[in-house]
Amino acid sequence: MDSFSMLDYSPHLIIQRLLLSLWLVSTWHRATGSIGDGRQMWQMPKPVAISLEQSFLHDTFPAGFLWGSGTSAFQTEGSWDKDGKGASIWDHFTQSKTDNVASDSYAHWEDDVQALEYLGVTSYSFSLSWPRLFPDGNATGPPCQAAVEHYNRLINRLVEKRIEPIVTIHHWDLPLVLQEAFGGWKNDTLIELFGNYAAFCFRTFGDRVRYWLTMHNPYLVAVQGYGMGLHAPGETGGLAASFIVAHNLIRAHAKAWHIYDTHYRPEQKGKLSIVLGSHWVEPQKGQPAATNVDLCQQSMDAVLGWFANPILGDGDYPASLKNKHGGLLPTFTTKEKLWVNNTADFFALSFGPNNLRLGRILPHFGQVVSPDLRRILGWIKLEYGDLQVLVAEGGWFSEASVAREDTVAIYLMKRFINHVLQAGRLDGVRLLGYTAWSLVDSFEWNYNYSVRRGLFYVDFTHPNRTKTPKTSAQYYRRVIANNGFPQVEPSREVEGSFPCDFHWGIADSTLQARFYPFSPQFKDPNVYSWNWTGDGSLSAIPGVKLHTNRSQCTDYLAIRSHLYLFASTGATHYRFALNWSLILPHGDLSRVNVEALRYYRCVLTELKKLDLEALVILYYPTHKAPHLGLPGALHASGGWLNYSTVEAFQEYASLCYQELGSWVHYWITVNEPNRLTDIYSNANERHRAAHNLLLAHAKAWRLHELKYSRQQGAVVSLALHADWAEPANPFLLQSHGAAVKRFLLFELAYFLDPLLGTGDEEKQGKEDYPLEMKAYLKEKARPLSQQTSPFPTFTKTEREELKGALSFIALNHFTTRLVSPFPNNVQKNHPSNHDFLILSDPTWPSSRLGQALVPWGLRKILNWVTERYGRARPIIITASGIDDQAPVQDTMRQHYIKSYLQEALKARQLDGVNLRGFYVWKLQDDHVPQYGLFSSPHHQSKEKASVDFYRQIITRSGFPKDATLHKCRFNKVQPVCNLCMWLSKNKALTVFGCCFIITAVIFIALVFSTVITRRKYIKGRRSAVSIMSRRRRRRVQ
Repeated sequence: MDSFSMLDYSPHLIIQRLLLSLWLVSTWHRATGSIGDGRQMWQMPKPVAISLEQSFLHDTFPAGFLWGSGTSAFQTEGSWDKDGKGASIWDHFTQSKTDNVASDSYAHWEDDVQALEYLGVTSYSFSLSWPRLFPDGNATGPPCQAAVEHYNRLINRLVEKRIEPIVTIHHWDLPLVLQEAFGGWKNDTLIELFGNYAAFCFRTFGDRVRYWLTMHNPYLVAVQGYGMGLHAPGETGGLAASFIVAHNLIRAHAKAWHIYDTHYRPEQKGKLSIVLGSHWVEPQKGQPAATNVDLCQQSMDAVLGWFANPILGDGDYPASLKNKHGGLLPTFTTKEKLWVNNTADFFALSFGPNNLRLGRILPHFGQVVSPDLRRILGWIKLEYGDLQVLVAEGGWFSEASVAREDTVAIYLMKRFINHVLQAGRLDGVRLLGYTAWSLVDSFEWNYNYSVRRGLFYVDFTHPNRTKTPKTSAQYYRRVIANNGFPQVEPSREVEGSFPCDFHWGIADSTLQARFYPFSPQFKDPNVYSWNWTGDGSLSAIPGVKLHTNRSQCTDYLAIRSHLYLFASTGATHYRFALNWSLILPHGDLSRVNVEALRYYRCVLTELKKLDLEALVILYYPTHKAPHLGLPGALHASGGWLNYSTVEAFQEYASLCYQELGSWVHYWITVNEPNRLTDIYSNANERHRAAHNLLLAHAKAWRLHELKYSRQQGAVVSLALHADWAEPANPFLLQSHGAAVKRFLLFELAYFLDPLLGTGDEEKQGKEDYPLEMKAYLKEKARPLSQQTSPFPTFTKTEREELKGALSFIALNHFTTRLVSPFPNNVQKNHPSNHDFLILSDPTWPSSRLGQALVPWGLRKILNWVTERYGRARPIIITASGIDDQAPVQDTMRQHYIKSYLQEALKARQLDGVNLRGFYVWKLQDDHVPQYGLFSSPHHQSKEKASVDFYRQIITRSGFPKDATLHKCRFNKVQPVCNLCMWLSKNKALTVFGCCFIITAVIFIALVFSTVITRRKYIKGRRSAVSIMSRRRRRRVQ
C-alpha cells in the first residue's frame, strides 16, 4: 500500500502541503545548514579542559526546562494478564514469571507518583501498553476500559501534581496477535493499525497531554528484534529484515504525526516526536583526519541518520547508507519523501547503555565509541537544524548487587546533565528537557534483572515491590532543586612568597649513567696515520701506544648537557635516583662498579659548580619485571620478602654515603614504598614487604645519623606517594568517610606511624603500625576465626631503630581520588584487605592519561599530615606533575604548576604547614610529549612554555603582591642556547669543521697568492719582451 494514500487528502490539500513542505525545507537549510554539516563536529578541535571552570559548567538551565524521569509499560507495569490485558511479543519472548510482576507499577502507580514528587520533577515520561488497551491490537474496536481508567488516573494525578505527562504511544511491547497474524513490523499493514491506535490515544488522553512520542528507539526494534534476535520477537532475519522493519516504523511514525497534525493539534496544541537512540564516536588515532571524519559520519548515519534523515533531514536515507547497502535498502517514493519529512516537532534523543553497550555489533567503522552527550547534541544541531531537543532517555546502569548505594551512577548522571547544560549554554542547542532513566528499577530487556537503572531501588522479593530512593535519586533531587549547577565561590588566589631556602625543584627517576666521555683521545692509546698501509684509510700504527689521561667530569657530554637543561629552568634543587643494581651488580660489596660511582660523583660535583643542590634517592623501584629495580641476586633470593635484602640495603646505603655524601645534603632512602607493595598479590606478602622496607629505611637512617651526619650535615627521609582522597558518595558520609580514613591510613600512616608515632602517643602506641588499622583488620578477621594479626611484629631493637627515623616528610602528590567502601556483595579475598575502591569524578578536568587536576587536594593532604604528625618536621613535595601532550604550548601543565603552588602557598601561609619545597615532575620527556618540561632528547630537548612559566614563579619566589621585588637572590638563569648545545654535543665535528675551514682558507690564500704571483711574472715577462722588441727595432733603424 502506498503510504501517501493512507491519508484521505483532497488534491487541493495535497498541493498545499507539498508547497508548504518545500518551503519549510528550503528555509530550514538556509537558516541552519544541511545534511552533512555534522562533519564539522570532528573537524573543529576538541577543547582540552585545563581547569574546573572549563570542564564543568556552573550555570542553570533555562526557565521551563523539563526535569523528568521515565519508565516504559512492559518494564514496570507487571500485571501481564490482569483486567483483560493481552500478551505482548515480550511476554512471549521472555516467558519468565518475574517480569510478569516487574515493578508492579500497574497496581502501585501511586507509589511512582510519590517518587516523582520526591524528586521534584516537572515531567514524567511513560508509555501506554498497546496490548493492555487493545488485546487484539485493533484500535477500531472497543478498548479495555480498565486500562483506559488506569492511564486516566495516572495522567490526572500527574496534572494535579503539576507534572507534565510525556506519553510514548509504543515502547516495544507489540501485541502478540499482530506478530502472529502479520509478522509484526515486517508487514506494512501495521502502519494503518498503528495509525488507528495513535488516533485513539490522541482522542482519549490528548486533552491533558502536550508532548507525545510515537515510539522509542526504533533502531533497536529493527536491529535487535528482527535482525539479530536479541530482543523480541527474537527473529534473525539479518540486515534485509531490519531495513524493512525500519522502513515500516518510519512510515508508521509519519502516519501518526499527520493524524495528530491534521485532526488534533489545532485543538490540543500539543507537540509530537519520535525517540531516536544513538551512540557517539570520536576519530581513531593514527589515521588521516579526512578519513576519520568520513568514517565517523558514516557511523552516525548508520544508526541515528538511518531514522533521522527521513524524518528530520531530506526525507530519504543517508547517502552513505544507500551507497553501502544498495538494493537491500527500501526506497521512498517522491511523495513519501515529502510525506515523511519534517514529521517531528522536536528532536527526542535516547542516549544510554542500550545503544552504547552494543560493542562490536555497533557500526562504529573502526572509530572510538564515546559517551559524550554534549558532542552528539552539537552534531544534531549542525545536521538537522535548530530544533528543540529533549533528552528522552539519559543515564547509565548499575549492577544489581549495588542496591541503593549507586555511587558511580551519581557521577555519570552529573556528567551527562552537565554535558546537556554545556550544549545549551555554550553551543546554542535549544533544550526542552532531560529525562533521567529510569524512575524505578525494572526488567531490563535482554539483561533481565542483572542490571538496574532506576533512581528508586525496588525490592523484587517483596510482594508490594517497595521503592526506596537510591543515592542517585538524592543527587538528582538536588540538581533539580538548583535547576542545574549554580555558580560556586571560586577559590581565591593568595599573594605571598615562599622563603628563600625553599626547594624549587625538578624531580626525575633513575639517572642513566653514560660512562663514555666525549673525546676519544682520553681513552684510545693508539696513534693513527693516513694511508700508511697504502689503502687510503686512517689506520692505527701497530706497536705504538701513548699514555692516556683519565677523563674529567667535564668530558662527560651527557652530564653537561643534562645539567645545562636543568640549570636553565631556574630551579635550585634536582631530585634524581641512583641505580642500585648498576652500582652493586651482585647486591653486595663483592663487586662495586666504581665507574658508576664516579659518574654519579661527576653529576654531583658539576651540580655544585653550578651552585645547585641535589636530592638523591638510593632506591627507586621500577614496579615491573624482572627485578623491581633490585640487583638480580637479591630479587632471586626473595627480594623484600627476605630480611637479607634489608641488610644488603644498609651496606649499599653506607657505600653511597661514603662515596657521594660530601656533595649530597638531602637523601631519600626508598621512593614510594607504598606503591611498591602493591605488586604483591598476597596480603601477607604485602605486609612482609612493607615491614622490611621500613626496617631498611630505618637502618639506613640510623647509619647516617651515627656515622655521617655530623661530618656531612645531610638529612634523610623516605618518599611516599600521597594523593588526597574524598568520600565518593556525599550522601553516605559515614561509610565513605570511613573508607577515606582507611585509605589515608593504608597509604601514609602505615609507613609514617612506625617512624613518627602521632600526637596522641597514649592512644597510638609508639613505633608501631596504626592502632586503627590493627583494630579494623582484627574485626574483619573475627568471622574467619583468625586470631593472629596480619602485621609482622617489631622487636624492641627495631622499635628503637624506627623511633624518629625521619628527618623530613617527603610526599609525592599528583591528584585527588574518590574513595568508596567495597559493596557488600564483593568477595573479600583476604581479611587484611583495606576494603575501599578508588574512583574518579569524570567531570573533573583531567589529562590525556586520565589524571584529574584537583589543586585543593594538595592543601588537604598537607594539613592532614600536619595534624597527625605535627609541625616539627619539614614537609617537602618531592614530585608533582601532570602529563600534557602539547609539544610546546603545554597550557595544562602551566595551569597545574600555578594552581598547585597556589594551594601550597595557602597551606604554608594560611594553615601554618611547615612546607619547605616543591619539585615538578619531570625534566624531559622519554619519547612522546608527556610529563617533561623539555621534549625528549630524541627531539633535541626543546624547551616547552612551562619552563619559562615555572622560571618566572621561581624568580619571584611565588606570588608576591609586587612582582618586581625579588627578595631572594638566585643564580642568574641563562636561557637555553640551542646553538651552544649543538656545538657542545658535536665538539669533534666542530673542531674538524674549524680545521677544514682554516685549511680551506689557507689553501684558497695560497692559490690566490700563486695566481697573483704568476700573473705578475707573466706581466713582467711580457713587459721585458716588449722592451726587447723595441730595442731591436731601434737597432734595425
